[in-house]
Amino acid sequence: MNNATVDGTVTSVNYEQQYVSIEYLNKDKKKTITCRTNNPEGQPARKAHRYRVGDTVRFQIKGADRGKRLIAFNLQYLYNTAIEQLIHKAATDNRFTGYLKRVDDALFVKEIGSYIFFPLVLSPWEFPPVENNFNEPVEFKLLHLDKPNSLTAELFIHHFIPEYRQAVQHFKNKTPLTATVSRVTSHSAYVDCFNNKIQAKLQIPGDALAVTKVGDGVSVIIVHLTNTRIVVEKI
Repeated sequence: MNNATVDGTVTSVNYEQQYVSIEYLNKDKKKTITCRTNNPEGQPARKAHRYRVGDTVRFQIKGADRGKRLIAFNLQYLYNTAIEQLIHKAATDNRFTGYLKRVDDALFVKEIGSYIFFPLVLSPWEFPPVENNFNEPVEFKLLHLDKPNSLTAELFIHHFIPEYRQAVQHFKNKTPLTATVSRVTSHSAYVDCFNNKIQAKLQIPGDALAVTKVGDGVSVIIVHLTNTRIVVEKI
């Protein structure tokens, strides 16, 4: 099977070592082979695919160590039926169950039915999950449904810091607050709010921006708030 082109299915992924295990058929017998995912064969440069369990892939096989073993190379992603099914479900019911997993220093959610890992997105003002709870099922939704290779997960239950909850109340009630300018760029300024626990982008006209300095105290109101971004306006 020297340099043959073969299709197979990814059965496991080692993100740290950058290789995948692939199951494929050879003369009606199931075989398993590993393949590097970091383009070691001088393939044409292209945006890296984040391989997942269940990916259908195409690759080539060649002999190594004087033919004593086979290795795979020139790995190409084709499709992932399980991913497509999850995206289809998410279009009408974007709620899934899974388990939290840590890979190196990154957090993931493993979907309970497909065993697919999705990177977990946390708010900058959210306490990270406690590893003691990793064996408990969690509910999550998928983000970036229009970009299958960039799918991430967000938990339905968040544990925000108290200062973020204060920000939510200020936003709902349109309550002014005092903030301190922490950074000024050529296009915008940023302020520290709520005991310096939250940084927000300050909407400010160009002429006022020119005289804004780090350390200035300003009265502001929150005009935009999500769990990842806060924008305030000078009043």
